[in-house]
Amino acid sequence: MKQILNHLVDSNNILIASHSNPDGDAVGSLIAMGLALEAINKKVFLYNDSPIPAVYRFLLSVERITQQMDQTIQYDTAVILDCGDLERIGPAVSAVNKVPVVINIDHHVTNTGFGHYQLIDTLACSTAEIIYRLIKKLAVPIDLSIATSIYTGILTDTGSFRFSNTNQAAFAICEEMTERGVKPHNVAQHVYGTYSLARIKLLNLALESIEISDNGKLSIITITQDMLARTGTQPEDVDGMINYARRIEDVSVAILIQENTNGAGNVTNSNHYHVSLRSDGTVDVAAIAAIYGGGGHSTAAGFGIEKTLPQLKAEIKILADTL
Repeated sequence: MKQILNHLVDSNNILIASHSNPDGDAVGSLIAMGLALEAINKKVFLYNDSPIPAVYRFLLSVERITQQMDQTIQYDTAVILDCGDLERIGPAVSAVNKVPVVINIDHHVTNTGFGHYQLIDTLACSTAEIIYRLIKKLAVPIDLSIATSIYTGILTDTGSFRFSNTNQAAFAICEEMTERGVKPHNVAQHVYGTYSLARIKLLNLALESIEISDNGKLSIITITQDMLARTGTQPEDVDGMINYARRIEDVSVAILIQENTNGAGNVTNSNHYHVSLRSDGTVDVAAIAAIYGGGGHSTAAGFGIEKTLPQLKAEIKILADTL
């Protein structure tokens, strides 16, 4: 950590990025890290390839996150957050590879160890926990904006303190964040309590798509581009829907297949899919994701793949026989 802190202090233009299709930890860590470095007079640029999900747009300074990287800027450092591998940031990989120093900060067991410096703590409940420690070392005062971002990152990545990665630090840090002004009910209301009518319509279609394996151990929920178009929703509206498939009685592994476009905005016969996996703890889904070049945690992981939907489903259903 000392080398990373020293380098950040010596840097001027710092690019900070987190993974595509960001969750609360990716968004919260991104904002908290950016505001902390700005507090020590660094020029920071916050980047994420995807639109920020509506449930996280209440976070102060979220508007600072851009989907377009300014490649005219001479970045001296890139800080990559919550990514098991560099490709998780999306198309900006080529630009980041040109930055002189890349710092990899993460908590996933499948992290590939990319970058010039790594701060990887697989025992941390979230990347936000690691960012909290960095901010403490930088001696930056934690204001309400930073506190809310850290709290949101920990709350969402622990599943409201329900997941197995919930540790003592999760409670201790969140307690401190409430002392700094965070209102837990307010965060919960934004993250869990408010949905658009369009998202409810999408959820209805998603629930109708659920398939259960013959042995009842695996569930599949599917989101297609047609479903998004019919309901007027965006990819970020899919956030959290996998949990409905996961909570089905006797299911050990839930899989959400989300259809993407081919990069040109078109849907093809052999299309791009993002596959999310959730486990009840009896199956290491990170190991499954790793087979396809993805990664994550033992209970929550994901990967990208290009196949036809019938091919992908057939391949996934074979997995059920091993559960």
